[in-house]
Amino acid sequence: METEGLGLSSLGLTEATCSQDEKCFVSCEEGENENNLGGLSDLSDLAVERTEGRPTCSRCSRPQKVCLCPFLPVHTLDVSTCLYIVQHPAEESRVLRTVPLLAACLPPGNCKVLVGRRFSEVRDPELASVCKSPGTLILYPGSDAENLEELDLNSSAAPYNIIIIDGTWSQAKDMFLRNPLFHLPKQVQLKTSLSSQYVIRTQPTNTCLSTLECAAIALSIMEKNDSIQEVILRPLKALCSFQLQHGAQVHHSKEHLLKNGIYDKPMPKNKRKLKRMELLMNNKKM
Repeated sequence: METEGLGLSSLGLTEATCSQDEKCFVSCEEGENENNLGGLSDLSDLAVERTEGRPTCSRCSRPQKVCLCPFLPVHTLDVSTCLYIVQHPAEESRVLRTVPLLAACLPPGNCKVLVGRRFSEVRDPELASVCKSPGTLILYPGSDAENLEELDLNSSAAPYNIIIIDGTWSQAKDMFLRNPLFHLPKQVQLKTSLSSQYVIRTQPTNTCLSTLECAAIALSIMEKNDSIQEVILRPLKALCSFQLQHGAQVHHSKEHLLKNGIYDKPMPKNKRKLKRMELLMNNKKM
């Protein structure tokens, strides 16, 4: 019995001791936390040094040291057609964008840029009104699209509006399919075999064009003035030339890389994407 009593008293003493040690440990830990928080509060009082980006040109939106204004027209082009560029939000953060160069070539009222993924009649009444207009065309290739070059333009519907989706091909497809407004205008495409001169960005096929190139060709057709295409393409050529001189590499299309066996990325496991790759290799429409 004495042994059991002694064991209990020893156990009680141990519990008490541990309890005091725990209290001591917690107390020390709280003290350390207060010291750490005190250090952090001191850091919060330090002045934050603000870093400013490179100054950009207000006209071409390029850094001033690599301004492309010398390659832009002295005066904006005199056109009656109005472009509506519906731009995927991801395009805004791209360094080598072509839309600012396009906009710099045209009067502000003839090139309007709308950023977003989804557009509706409630949120975007101006765009909705444009989509409903008989004088509006949407430039997007497909089986239902008419060739813009062969379109019988009705002079009574002038001036025309052209909607162009700005983004990667997958982004443009998603935006076209998921926006009912874009199914209202007449759908048109370019019947051109020209290869893209935007050689510092990879295109799906050899004949896929950048937004600026599409707009340049479309405007030259609508305005019946071939010189418009040359004027708008000039800053794009200068941009690509500058980048290539400073280390950029020529980007061949995925179609070119696949056909020549030099596509160095793993083939997609997704069946839909793999099917698209096969179509590119066989030179068939996607």
